[in-house]
Amino acid sequence: MTAPKSTPALELRDLSVAYRTGGVELPVLRGVSFAIAPGETYGLVGESGCGKSTAAFAALRALARNGAISGGRVLVDGQDITNLDPAGLRQLRLSKVSMVYQDPGRALNPSMTVGRQIAEVYEAAGTRRADALARAEAMLAKVRIPGTGRVMTAFPHQLSGGMQQRVVIAMALAKNPTLLVLDEPTTGLDATVEAEVLDLIVALKGEFATSVLFISHNLAIIERMCDRIGVLYAGSLVEEGPGAELLSRPLHPYTMRLLRCLPAAGRRKSDGRLDTIPGFLPPLGSIQTGCVFAPRCDFADAVCRTVAPPPVRIGGQTARCHHIDLATTLRRAGPEAAVPAPPTVSSDARPALQVDGVSKTFRVGPHALRAVSDVSLTLLTGETLGLVGESGSGKTTLARLLLGLTAPDAGGTIELDGQKVAGQAKRRSRADQKALQIVFQNPDSALNRSHTVRHLIERSLSRLAGLFGHKRAERLAALVSAVRLTDRHLPMRPRQLSGGLKQRVAIARAFAGDPRVVICDEPTSALDVSVQAAILNLLAELQGGAGVSYVFISHDLGVVRYLSDRIAVLYLGRIMEIGPAEDVFNGPHHPYTEALLSAVPDLADRHRGDKRIRLSGEMPSPLAPPPGCVFNSRCPRKMGAICETEEPTMHTDTGHAIRCHLPQDALGRRGGPPPPERAASRSHAAVPA
Repeated sequence: MTAPKSTPALELRDLSVAYRTGGVELPVLRGVSFAIAPGETYGLVGESGCGKSTAAFAALRALARNGAISGGRVLVDGQDITNLDPAGLRQLRLSKVSMVYQDPGRALNPSMTVGRQIAEVYEAAGTRRADALARAEAMLAKVRIPGTGRVMTAFPHQLSGGMQQRVVIAMALAKNPTLLVLDEPTTGLDATVEAEVLDLIVALKGEFATSVLFISHNLAIIERMCDRIGVLYAGSLVEEGPGAELLSRPLHPYTMRLLRCLPAAGRRKSDGRLDTIPGFLPPLGSIQTGCVFAPRCDFADAVCRTVAPPPVRIGGQTARCHHIDLATTLRRAGPEAAVPAPPTVSSDARPALQVDGVSKTFRVGPHALRAVSDVSLTLLTGETLGLVGESGSGKTTLARLLLGLTAPDAGGTIELDGQKVAGQAKRRSRADQKALQIVFQNPDSALNRSHTVRHLIERSLSRLAGLFGHKRAERLAALVSAVRLTDRHLPMRPRQLSGGLKQRVAIARAFAGDPRVVICDEPTSALDVSVQAAILNLLAELQGGAGVSYVFISHDLGVVRYLSDRIAVLYLGRIMEIGPAEDVFNGPHHPYTEALLSAVPDLADRHRGDKRIRLSGEMPSPLAPPPGCVFNSRCPRKMGAICETEEPTMHTDTGHAIRCHLPQDALGRRGGPPPPERAASRSHAAVPA
């Protein structure tokens, strides 16, 4: 649309890309044009399937074998790469472009040490091996990895997700590229690690003077990281402009719809449905006339359906829309779209799930690893309990204990509707098995890709609910309707469905046996904001209709706040804080909760400045937890010897419990004045400030 005056690091000129499937050319990108200036970060946003990753792969000439540039040009640092020969392409990738992928575990070679993999970048450029290894270790230090000598000799699986992503960033920047492409680089990371990786990218971008193409479905991260933003829809760039302007005053109805899919600050499921974008992206390769967004737009008329809108420039923004003057009047979903209210449950009602003193210890050689330590919690009927904490805090292990996939240590108990259940699923009754179900983060791994949607759901109806024949058909139809699927989806296989549709199939399968408790393990983390909103609405509706209880695991604290009635914060296998969702968010908080909340980028609070609480180091190994309070080695509010020698007990106030030596009036509160650095212990004399 507009290009900077200096030579851009990347420039797409009227770029079109098509994939050949079954002998037919299916267009994916249509006439996309944008430029990234030297040192600039350009964000690319849009729903899954809109063409973001295709644009990134085209910029690197790394399209799949059936993909090809069908029109336009791609220029990197002024060089047209569209028709480069293999030797020229290798030189381009060696010296000018790098890419960081969403999953660092798949980007690293599991059979090679970290040091060798980084050193290869330098060796490919002609550096001797000894010098390459030295430069690789120096690069690890630049990406703030402690103990570089140990990490150099480690294999990727021996590192945490955040450490793996830092290694990939180190490899990408080792050749000082002109252009760095980041494709969802923080999707699988928790809030604190995500914030650290983003800080690292900002610092290194300045040091290496690298331009960045940043792809993400997290609009708050895009706003924080990017100078300018482009919005893709169905392969077309529908809006572009400076980041702060575009996200605060969007011009195109599609951009507005994306922003309104996000849970507003403080919004809860009882406040009504989240806004969603009606309909679906057009099928890949479909012939479109007029505006590509017209079939889903509130303002579409005959002109929109027949005439492609020209770019309209207002200030620094450009949008392709016939009705920019009307777009700002776009309304949110009305009261008629409210979520059915969850069943009212008194606090003294029988809990759906009761966990008392549950622990899990794994053996690692001669050592004992305590992954979960003495966890007790209650889940009421129709209630959602959010589980949050960094990777390695024990969230997934606790979920596996509840499901019986992992046997707990002796001594703890798990009760379902007041009845004790066996620790292992294979020893539980069929009724107990179907009462506890799970929705996984990745439906691709959870669904058998060789079976149809009908078979996947019917199999669960037969095994869990014992339904056959006419009754099974009736229940199948009800489930399909409940999760907003249609009959045309039933003969499809998972590979033919989008990520959101696959997650709906997984939810339908989980509800096939009328469960009492459903564990949702990061069910929306890989979904774009529009699909995420639809899945959250669906979970809230199903809960309101069936009275099912959820254990909701997520690192997205905004999503947790929207869906959860209560929240438990885990650290190194211990519950550090548990209470009503608003109390946990508004405070007083445990210092660890305070740090988690401060790390979350927030579009609604974009002018607050940098108030993030930076924790020192990584979470300690469960093989050697710190004595006293397990958080003391990273706590910015540590009082002294008491924190290092005495484990704090849980202190409860009106259902809100915090495990900390600090008195309640010294604990942090969201948005309030900073608490004193040191304060009095509940059981010890005051420590002078």
